[in-house]
Amino acid sequence: MIKACLFDFDYTLVDSHIGIVKCFRIVLERHQFTSVSDDAIKRTIGKTLEKSFSILTGITDDKELSKLREEYRKEADIYMNSNTHLFPDTVSTLTTLKESGLMVGIISTKYRFRFMDVMNKYFSTDFFDILIGGEDIKLPKPHPESIYQTLDKLHISPNEMIYVGDSTVDGETAQNAAVPFIGVTTGMTTKQELAAYPHLAIIKSLQDLLIIIRTY
Repeated sequence: MIKACLFDFDYTLVDSHIGIVKCFRIVLERHQFTSVSDDAIKRTIGKTLEKSFSILTGITDDKELSKLREEYRKEADIYMNSNTHLFPDTVSTLTTLKESGLMVGIISTKYRFRFMDVMNKYFSTDFFDILIGGEDIKLPKPHPESIYQTLDKLHISPNEMIYVGDSTVDGETAQNAAVPFIGVTTGMTTKQELAAYPHLAIIKSLQDLLIIIRTY
């Protein structure tokens, strides 16, 4: 029996690509990486900032990557949330799940304070049963630490939750934690790429999740 439904944030609950691309673009061009495409940046959404910068620049030195991460975060303070918008069915889907008796939460590599600045505009402060951001974990996705924390804090077993995400990182995280996964194709990841991981379903939008939950 499903007791909780947990969600990734970027490209799962919100479309944040404009802010993300802008922040990456500013930092990349500052360091003379001018040929990186927007699509290449968007394909890294869901990974840690260090991993994304490494993919986009070829840099592997930890100190250099940490510096780029901090530069990005300063730009994100300016540009991120004003360029982040909920998908049209986010509020209705999460509200319906909550009203049905399920626990609802967010698991993201993004810092908790940043994604809650967005969600607090639409949900009461006590709406979410658990929130896990980048500052809450030592080992980011696809390591299962964030899901293990969730299971422990909500006092549920792996087969009592569903994790919903848009990327291969999310699929791998769910696989590593041995929890049911539902992929949503609202990001840059294709249905075929998501289907490479064990899954209950691959859906086109969050509202399709309600049908899966009712019949699971």
